[in-house]
Amino acid sequence: MRIGVLGGGPAGLYFALLAKRAEPSHQVTVVERNAPDATFGWGVVFSEETLGALRDADHPSYVEISDAFARWSAIDVTYGGRTVRSGGHVFSAIARKRLLEILQRRCREVGVELAFHSEVPGLDAFAGHDLVVAADGVNSTARRLLAGHLRPTLDVHPSKYVWFGTDLVLDAFTFVFRATEHGMFQVHAYPFDAQTSTFIVECTEAAWRRAGLADAGEEESIAFCQELFAPELAGHKLLSNRSLWTSFVTVRCASWHHEQVVLLGDAAHTAHFTIGSGTKLAMEDAVSLSGALQRHPGDPRAAMTDYELERQPVVERFQEAARASATWFEDVRRYDGFDPVQFAFNLLTRSGRIGHLELTKRDARFVATVDRFL
Repeated sequence: MRIGVLGGGPAGLYFALLAKRAEPSHQVTVVERNAPDATFGWGVVFSEETLGALRDADHPSYVEISDAFARWSAIDVTYGGRTVRSGGHVFSAIARKRLLEILQRRCREVGVELAFHSEVPGLDAFAGHDLVVAADGVNSTARRLLAGHLRPTLDVHPSKYVWFGTDLVLDAFTFVFRATEHGMFQVHAYPFDAQTSTFIVECTEAAWRRAGLADAGEEESIAFCQELFAPELAGHKLLSNRSLWTSFVTVRCASWHHEQVVLLGDAAHTAHFTIGSGTKLAMEDAVSLSGALQRHPGDPRAAMTDYELERQPVVERFQEAARASATWFEDVRRYDGFDPVQFAFNLLTRSGRIGHLELTKRDARFVATVDRFL
């Protein structure tokens, strides 16, 4: 088959790699508007379940990815002047740029054609292709052009957030809550290599406006956040990579494919960053779509239907957990006055994916401390 992939992020690259590896006779081309070394994110987090899927899908890239991981097992919650730590959690993260380098190199090894600096304003460039995989992100061109068939909904969340890096290397997934005269500001931060951590700052739109951040430039935003979280940064700097305040958009589509075009990753769906599953879901999509093509050789329409039936229920469950998580952070002031231990327990169980029993398995001492408040 002749397969065109729109978008050279993790989802598009990983699908191209798997499709070409499974059937070398396929002609697979990835078209990306940016340079090969351009990336506008920091680190991405993977679960153990996802790592198993990557190991089984393509072992060479799995080895390279896992060798580059930063790993940790603790969550720190700073609230009310105290830091509460919970252990027994398993996290693995990698720099997004490093992940792209690994996938690009592996694509070239199996014979995928990579075309960078290629702007594709429409889908005409893929005329004659048997399959077009739109992995072009949350602002997907393909989804917009096929909106009448795919029936997307875009839900804009009310909070504001900005995605920084920092040269502070953390040893835990770190949440910080800081009350100010403008309102509550909170941090979601985690390490992803030996030199750098992701550092996301979130607040309500009202707090964002009262703090003057609606009119602030990139440097002004960095200065504000650096001063606000100076105790946690301990002399380290925040780093920017087109780090601008924005609102998260949850994308859902009634259908993920139309004719020869199929959506992958953020083009089809998003899950709020507070559960950290965007890249995970996108690469699992790639595994699913590649597997469906192998089950339906020569019949991409059947493969697309199979892929959608397999992945939509999984993604919907994550989106529901992400909705609960996002709502918790957006309404965090309702937990004012909680003891820091109670507050931390409430945060850790916010999405419903982890409950009292699971948390006890991970950190019985922490839960025993929580139980004394009940």
